Amino acid sequence: MASFSLVSKIPTFENLASCKNVCSLVPKTANGLLQDQFGLLGGSLGRFSLVSSNQAHSFTDPISIDEVPLLSGLEAFERMRRSRESYESKQQYKAMYSSCFGGITTDPAAMVIPMDDHMVHRGHGVFDTAAIVDGCLYELEQHLDRFLNSAKMAKIKLPFDKESIKRILVQTATASKCRTGSLRYWLSSGPGDFQLSPAGCCHSALYAIVIEDKSPSNYSGVKVVTTSIPIKPPQFATVKSVNYLPNVLTKMEAEENGGYAAIWLDADGFVAEGPNMNVAFVTKEKELLMPRFDKILSGCTAKRVLVLAEDLVKEGKLRDIRVENVTVNEGKSAAEMMLIGSGVLVRSVLQWDEQIIGDGREGPVSKALLGLLLQDLKSGPATVRLPISY
Repeated sequence: MASFSLVSKIPTFENLASCKNVCSLVPKTANGLLQDQFGLLGGSLGRFSLVSSNQAHSFTDPISIDEVPLLSGLEAFERMRRSRESYESKQQYKAMYSSCFGGITTDPAAMVIPMDDHMVHRGHGVFDTAAIVDGCLYELEQHLDRFLNSAKMAKIKLPFDKESIKRILVQTATASKCRTGSLRYWLSSGPGDFQLSPAGCCHSALYAIVIEDKSPSNYSGVKVVTTSIPIKPPQFATVKSVNYLPNVLTKMEAEENGGYAAIWLDADGFVAEGPNMNVAFVTKEKELLMPRFDKILSGCTAKRVLVLAEDLVKEGKLRDIRVENVTVNEGKSAAEMMLIGSGVLVRSVLQWDEQIIGDGREGPVSKALLGLLLQDLKSGPATVRLPISY
């Protein structure tokens, strides 16, 4: 393991000019990356045309292009900015940190990574997330521990020690001024070349971004389907890597069949997980069942729900809590089924394939667990909530 760099205070850039002014503070290698990436060596802006916002679409049909302009770095950056401004999204990107330029930017057009980063063209990278609720980071410590474990399993060297990474993430959240959203962060083997081996990478790279999502919360019950996409082997399923093609395909398969998410079964036919969430059941005997984590991703939110569910046992709403192998028959004959994750929190499943779950309505335990989790997000103990100093 290489020696760590210590980070205490990170510069914040609001635009390209700010990035340019701070180059003297950035390591030479990162400075070179920044110059190459944004064309800081100069170049006049030429004439160019852009797709207007009312012409922007999902590009379901191929577009014919006759001539491609050759752009200077500044021209490319300006086009990137205007393209960003034409996006219509409920997600707003409030701040990004990149170890490549050694600071934080609040300009979405500058929130880019090098094309030769091995996370881009080889998928050699890991990531994690933490919710921002009422100005607090939720379960950052737990997610960060999983992040570091994923990096170890992916054989990616850390550019900074754990406390420095934590400071970077907190300062990025601070710079964003976002009070409700999410913090996502990635560690890649880094930029350097387009080879398969990371041996040519000059250094590993850390990125983080704060996303403000203005979409209304939706906790209504959903339908799920059993996916036909093969599940990842445990060695890869237990790592939170950027290789999410199987997850994307299962999500698309679910949507194509009128569902919200798809459910994976493991190699032995037991219930595994959803594309980016865990799954749990309540038996007719009022037992909370959750599949074991040894072959799937260890869900931080799912583990927190297991702790919160102990209150329901004390109240008599649950008889027991068990983490064990769950058969498809047990799952489909359960009184309740739910999806659990940082994105969905706790969401009832009303139908799995053609099978109606329970009475086809959101169950009392699912509702109670959602209530406990929402309360924990807003007023949980210091072990799960870290206030952001804006």
